[in-house]
Amino acid sequence: MPASPPASTTPPSSAEPNLMAPSLRRRMACWLYEGMLMFGVVFLAGYLFSTLTQTRHALDNRHAQQAFLFVVFGIYFAWFWAKGQTLAMKTWHIRVVDRHGRALTQARALLRYLLSWLWLLPPLAVSGLMGLPGGELAVLLCGWIVVWALLSRFHPQRQFLHDALAGTRLVHQAPPPTPPRAKR
Repeated sequence: MPASPPASTTPPSSAEPNLMAPSLRRRMACWLYEGMLMFGVVFLAGYLFSTLTQTRHALDNRHAQQAFLFVVFGIYFAWFWAKGQTLAMKTWHIRVVDRHGRALTQARALLRYLLSWLWLLPPLAVSGLMGLPGGELAVLLCGWIVVWALLSRFHPQRQFLHDALAGTRLVHQAPPPTPPRAKR
């Protein structure tokens, strides 16, 4: 009977508990929380842009400000994803890693950021082409987000499509153990 290979040389299974995707509900809750936290980033970046460009009206330099925010968001997400987690991800005990469970490089984090725009760009492009009013855009955007999120149910590791394309994955990050309370 041949000897089995040592455990250290066997490739990690994609079904290992530490590399399993968190539930869709938890990932979407994290996504919503991240959106709320981004209000602060938008406020600070918008204030910085307005101050540096001496913009007095919100619609002046609108496209330049949108490009500036795109870059700021890219820096924010690439920085935190290369470290493993944003604040929202820490709160929901989610970590982003590469396919093999290793930390992301800055380049892979940036690729993930660019591909994550697939959450929003298709409905925004359709709205722009068709000249949809705000209410219809909101319905289209919400419908697309639901479809995009549900597509993760068809991925073998339950990952979102942009994660599969970027070679990344969201995994459960166990919370740190709480220290025992001292008795009084």
